[in-house]
Amino acid sequence: MTATSVEKVNGHAPGFDPRALAEAEAIRTRAAAEAEALRIEAQGKADAERALAAEQAEELRIANERKRMRLEKDQADHQAHLARKAAETAKSEADKEKSEKAAADEEAAEAKRDAEQRRSENWWKWGARGIYAVGLVIAAPVQFMHFWDPKRPFLIAAPALLEGLALVLAFGAAWATAHRRDVAPYRVGIMIGAAIAAGINMYGGVTDEAIGFNAGLIGAIASLGGPIVLMAYEHGIAQKADGIPSWRERRAAEKAEQETAAAREMARAEKRAAEVKTTAEKAAREQAAKEEQAHRDAGRQAKHPDVWEVADALRSARGSMFVTEQIWAESWLLVTGCKTVGIRPEIEAQSRAAQAHMRTVTDMPVMGPASLISSQIKTRQKKDPDTPDGRRNNGGTPPVRRPGDTPRYSEVAKRQIGRETAARKTGEAIE
Repeated sequence: MTATSVEKVNGHAPGFDPRALAEAEAIRTRAAAEAEALRIEAQGKADAERALAAEQAEELRIANERKRMRLEKDQADHQAHLARKAAETAKSEADKEKSEKAAADEEAAEAKRDAEQRRSENWWKWGARGIYAVGLVIAAPVQFMHFWDPKRPFLIAAPALLEGLALVLAFGAAWATAHRRDVAPYRVGIMIGAAIAAGINMYGGVTDEAIGFNAGLIGAIASLGGPIVLMAYEHGIAQKADGIPSWRERRAAEKAEQETAAAREMARAEKRAAEVKTTAEKAAREQAAKEEQAHRDAGRQAKHPDVWEVADALRSARGSMFVTEQIWAESWLLVTGCKTVGIRPEIEAQSRAAQAHMRTVTDMPVMGPASLISSQIKTRQKKDPDTPDGRRNNGGTPPVRRPGDTPRYSEVAKRQIGRETAARKTGEAIE
């Protein structure tokens, strides 16, 4: 191997330029720092994109979860709505069935009452007619025996006249009832005819031994009983046709009316008691308001006579019975110049002085180890052992310091440093 020696390069002796080497190293360091910055920036962008994607995925998951919860809530509300509708429908159907059953029961009860009324009316009608027929069978033979005279055979028709008179008048009373006419004359006629027939039967039984007293008495009773029973029947039919209430119905109506009147009277009494109570409470409130107003006026007049004089003048000018809160607030503003009632200028000055003193005490520095100067000194944080040392990448060259890297001290700390420095120079104690 042949060694070649180079003595000069471009007219200069070969050698190493430290400045060029430093510049080259600085260029390499700057390039490495820029590459590292680009790498860190790319990594930061990638991390940011991943974080953004994760955040968007989380937001999408939360949105989907909310939609699912809203859908479940809507479904639950719909199910509850359907349940309510079903319950309402079932309730309405139950109420309808109940009302229909009640109506059917009422109709059945009404039909039963009508049937019972018709049955009892038939029994009453045919019973009355039967009694009348039995009475006629008993009374007619007695009258035939009493009026029988071979010399006057025409008198045999007298029993038919006497008994038939009451019967025909009973038919007339029935007609009057059906046609809404007055039945009193027919009833009077029935009783007169029955009384005449009964008197004749009794007279025959007393005077004629062939008839006898017993036959005459029973004949008289038969002549009166049949028409009376028939008249009673027709009287009931007439009252029913005319809508006249029975004695039981009248008694029930009178009882209901008495209960209604009692309830109405009780309601009136309760209303009067309530009115009296309201009046008493109103009077008590008015009296309490008057006493409170008098106490308020006395206190204002005693403690604030200057404001009271103006307020009383405003009250008199406005025609008010007493000094209202509005008049007192206006008077306070006119006299003291303060809108807040109760605050005078001296009180406001004292309050502001106290507030200023409090701000001064709050803002002044704290002496001792916890002073504002110590608060400006930050504790050096320990680095993670795995954290790379940045100085090794630039050959041990310290990083370049630029303006603004160090946090600025507060103005209060600066003033305190100046005071402590001056005190140390003069030997005075630090306040």
